Amino acid sequence: MKLSKNQVRYFFLIFATAIFLLPQSVDAQKKKKKNKKGNTEIVAKTPKKAPKKTIKSLTKSSKKIEGLFTIYQDTITGALQMVVSEDQLNKEYIHFAQIADGVMDAGRINRGSYRGSKIFKIKKYFNKIEFVAQNTSFYFDPNNAISKAKDANISQGIMASLKIEAYDKDTKLYLIKAGDLFLKETFLQIKPSSRPGTSPTSFKLGNLDKNKTKINAINNYPSNIKIKTEYVYSKSSTLNNGSNAVTDGRNVSIKVIHNLIALPENDYQPRFDDPRVGYFTNKVDDKTVSSSTPYRDLIQRWHLKKKDPNAEISEPVKPITWWMENTTPIAWRETIKNAVLEWNKAFEKAGFKNAIVVKQQPDDAEWDAGDIRYNVLRWTASPRPPFGGYGPSMKNPRTGEIIGADIMLEYVMFTGSDFQSKIYDSSSGYNNFNNANENPANDYNCNLAKGMLENLHFAKTSALAFGASEEELNTIQKEAITGVIIHEIGHTLGLNHNMKASQLYSPEQLADADFIKGKCLTASIMDYAIINVTNDRTKQGQYDDVTVGPYDVWAIQLGYKPFKNEEERQALLNESTKPEHIFGNDADDMRSPGKAIDPRVMVFDQSSDPIRYAINRIELSNDLMKEVKNKFTKNGESYHELRRVYYTLSGQKANAANVISRYIGGVYVDRAMAGQQGETQPYTPVSFEDQKRAMNALKTYVFSPTAFDAPNDLYNYLARQRRGFDYTQEDPKIHSQVLRYQKNVLNHILHPNTLQRITDSELYGNKYKLSIFMTDLNSAIFKSDIYSSVNSFRQNLQLEYTNMLINMLTSKQSGSYTHNAKSMALYNLKAIRSMAAPSGNIASRAHKQHLRTLIDNAIKEIK
Repeated sequence: MKLSKNQVRYFFLIFATAIFLLPQSVDAQKKKKKNKKGNTEIVAKTPKKAPKKTIKSLTKSSKKIEGLFTIYQDTITGALQMVVSEDQLNKEYIHFAQIADGVMDAGRINRGSYRGSKIFKIKKYFNKIEFVAQNTSFYFDPNNAISKAKDANISQGIMASLKIEAYDKDTKLYLIKAGDLFLKETFLQIKPSSRPGTSPTSFKLGNLDKNKTKINAINNYPSNIKIKTEYVYSKSSTLNNGSNAVTDGRNVSIKVIHNLIALPENDYQPRFDDPRVGYFTNKVDDKTVSSSTPYRDLIQRWHLKKKDPNAEISEPVKPITWWMENTTPIAWRETIKNAVLEWNKAFEKAGFKNAIVVKQQPDDAEWDAGDIRYNVLRWTASPRPPFGGYGPSMKNPRTGEIIGADIMLEYVMFTGSDFQSKIYDSSSGYNNFNNANENPANDYNCNLAKGMLENLHFAKTSALAFGASEEELNTIQKEAITGVIIHEIGHTLGLNHNMKASQLYSPEQLADADFIKGKCLTASIMDYAIINVTNDRTKQGQYDDVTVGPYDVWAIQLGYKPFKNEEERQALLNESTKPEHIFGNDADDMRSPGKAIDPRVMVFDQSSDPIRYAINRIELSNDLMKEVKNKFTKNGESYHELRRVYYTLSGQKANAANVISRYIGGVYVDRAMAGQQGETQPYTPVSFEDQKRAMNALKTYVFSPTAFDAPNDLYNYLARQRRGFDYTQEDPKIHSQVLRYQKNVLNHILHPNTLQRITDSELYGNKYKLSIFMTDLNSAIFKSDIYSSVNSFRQNLQLEYTNMLINMLTSKQSGSYTHNAKSMALYNLKAIRSMAAPSGNIASRAHKQHLRTLIDNAIKEIK
């Protein structure tokens, strides 16, 4: 391309200017200096060094908050920095997290729920500070050479690795940015993991939003630091906005209290678990013993010491002090305080006077219930109550020492209205909490208060039906609240459930008002016992537990008594065979179909003869059902209360049926050690007589044509009160409800585990053979009306049962059943087909033809 003269002149001028300026730009980095001879020299200018970063310079715009770990919070941005001293390196600390506020839509994330504690170490790695979670599941005897390999194939968890921003040699302090510790899910996963098969329209939290997540409060003390973080989970759109408790489904806040705690420095002595008594434990495997049971499990308990070690009974150096939160309903404060103090009766037997103290939090208190320095009885009135009450505690994972606890209570215990649709939802039938999957290793899951609500409704229904006074109704409420409080305090003392304790007293004793007055109605307050309502109102005494039981007194001694030697402790343990020390926990209970084997370890049963007690409850419910329409219909009010009462009575019958069903194929378990005085064999099948008695009860009260009869005119009035457009179910689904109750029983007695156990236990004493049981069951469901008309309830039952037998032979789960169980299923199907000749009215004929067709098709498939 040819340039014009003007373009050439322009580019030349630019080039010349650049050449002229180049030396100046270089000289700008130099300075003139005269040498000794007076000549001027050009010397290079030394660039200024950047000022060294110091803790002081990096925190000059921050507020200093001193305590266990000094925190600096920037007064402009709110950013956190934390100081770690050299003497804090390689030391162990506890991280404990608690939900300050959450939403039930996102899972069981609710105020006060404990999220566990872990041990961590702070380590230095070159220019970084690491926070490393420690494994506390194993023990290595330091005197055993194999202990040198104690870290082999065990993964510690490096939760965070943070750059050292500054180091002070004089004070030996390191400064790190702490935002990643508390503004991310570093110490704790908060957002629940997605479960396979979850509906895309179900409520889900969005992603953690770092721009909205923030620190709401910092409290720093010499031995612990508390940081309250508000985690915000955001998404641009949502298919499910959640309940009314969620203001904006796109932006959901979960508030979490993080606690970093110095390990307690005291003379606490760990105690080891024994299967004959029920304490929560820190599970530890001893890797340096050859025992077939290398368990070194540590029980969880408080550090109690006598002021006077030589006194038989002494006050503790530091009592377990409970504070009633200022949210506690004023009218119930005295009742709640007295309930907590009932545990002092047990501690006196362990050698401590006033081991537990109760105080009231003032309205102007400067501390809140989330402060781990205080043990608090807390109250909330949640939009969606997750429980009625539960009692978690915070433990040292290394030793089992309990270092803090709370009792969480919901105001719904005084009303029950918010639970009503959940407990007695006619679409789902049987009281849902009774089949809840509680984690036996975690005291977080306690459903006693939910069950108490059903029991409370039933007791009040029964009392009102017979014209009870307001005073009696208040007594029922007071006893129920007392029982729940004592139970939840028991959890915070380290005790887990004892679902076997209801076996202590006979039905006659429970109907003796003088005998039971002032007692725990079971061996342990830690049971889920059904409320004590007598069929004969003239014999009605105490409804619920009002103190600790004999098992509780014994268990507290084993956990807290200062034993002189191991022989003394073993002597007390050997009392486990006493009837009042009977024990079986959640791992053994039979609330879910096919779970566990001992029918005595059951929820919401009662007495040493649970079959008879359950039958009494069914008959009482049936009698009350005849009167409820007149008793619970009030002019000027809706029929909602009548509906609630109907489902209350039906739920009691369903619960009783489940209790009875567990005796079929049941095996009694004895936890006693070999050679212990009073021991029986570990496994003893339920007697033939009791299994037949249970089968006959099911035949009469669950499977018969009239088992769930109610006055026909009652169904016309089972209407919910309308509330705007919030009305998803118009008519009551009676058949669905009844079938669900019956299926709950069938799901257990036809469960693969139950059928296999019936056969296996024939080898060690079971006389109620599988062939007898299966024949009895067929007869109970078909015999009374197979040759006549079959009502609609029985049609549902017979078809459901027949399909269960077919599934035992043809479904994907058929492999779970033993061959002899499948043989009996086929035998029963052929017996049903031979009986199901067309007879009765048109609906019955159609039903029987349906049965024959199902069976014929199934047999063809088998062939």
